[in-house]
Amino acid sequence: MLRWTITFIIIAIIAGILGFGGIAGGAATIAKICFFLFLVLFVISLFRGTTKKL
Repeated sequence: MLRWTITFIIIAIIAGILGFGGIAGGAATIAKICFFLFLVLFVISLFRGTTKKL
């Protein structure tokens, strides 16, 4: 999941440099969604990991 976020960030940066504003904005939005989804899944896995050991 984090790899997808990094991939879309790189696409957004390259598209922004080349002047493709719409593509850069879309890729940045997708990167934000992937990143927040990654954070939510990471926190859930942390809580599940600590509760299984108890």
